[in-house]
Amino acid sequence: MTRNAFVALVTCFNEDETINFEATRAQVRRQVAAGNNIMCAGTNGDFTALTHEEKIRLTEHVVDEVAGRAKIIVNAGMPATFETVQLAKEFDRIGVDGIAVITPFFIACTQDGLVRHFSTVADTVKTPVYLYDIPARTQNHIEPATAAKLAGHGNIAGIKESGGAQETLAAYLQVSKENPGFEVYSGPDHLVLWSLQNGAAGCISGLGNALPHVLAGILAAFNSGDIAEAERQQAIYTAFRTELYALGFAPAMVKRSLYLQDKSVGASRQPALLPDDTQDEKIREILKKYELL
Repeated sequence: MTRNAFVALVTCFNEDETINFEATRAQVRRQVAAGNNIMCAGTNGDFTALTHEEKIRLTEHVVDEVAGRAKIIVNAGMPATFETVQLAKEFDRIGVDGIAVITPFFIACTQDGLVRHFSTVADTVKTPVYLYDIPARTQNHIEPATAAKLAGHGNIAGIKESGGAQETLAAYLQVSKENPGFEVYSGPDHLVLWSLQNGAAGCISGLGNALPHVLAGILAAFNSGDIAEAERQQAIYTAFRTELYALGFAPAMVKRSLYLQDKSVGASRQPALLPDDTQDEKIREILKKYELL
């Protein structure tokens, strides 16, 4: 079984904060050239700051640019099941390989509520649906028992685990072992190789925006059976992650590291993420250390 790396692609913005579709297409080309697949409209793609219509247009541009050369997963998750379904229908129409559905945020959900939410979306579309668990951001967590229940749905193909705990990832991997066809994709950048060695179908990584060839290198080495090389690449990936993420909110740091290399990616739409000269200098030092500047 060949394992796959997806990069949770940044969304590029112009100075007036409108989406820069051409710059985003350039980032797609960069990832595909490295050998990575694409997840768009995710956490690293500023999905919480995109309008309903922008997510649709963004997905259309990404699909057009990829042109079948890589796999595409797009995040449709919103707090309301209604809007999630509407977005999922649009992505189903456009044609992607998977539709990720992040757990509802702001709204506290029971596990039964999560089952109804995800099942409703999966009932509505033909494209395979992937659960997306990131409790630190949504305050809702998909318990392993709930994942096991949802694994029995004919159109729920797997889960992206972004909680960061190896214990949770291990629990989902056990669900996968007991439910053939239910795939686990790891989100934590420091656990890419560990997850592959323990049965994950692949990873969906935000850090891959900054180090696309290192991420692709981990997967290529693992798929070829060269574990020593995979460990070497993972060590680089983990060290870069540790240094960069120590400076602030991870997606913002990834975006800023790209901006300092290529201003066409633009800043972030998120509030309170203003440029900081001292922080920028620290990021530049990290980029120089890893020969990215």
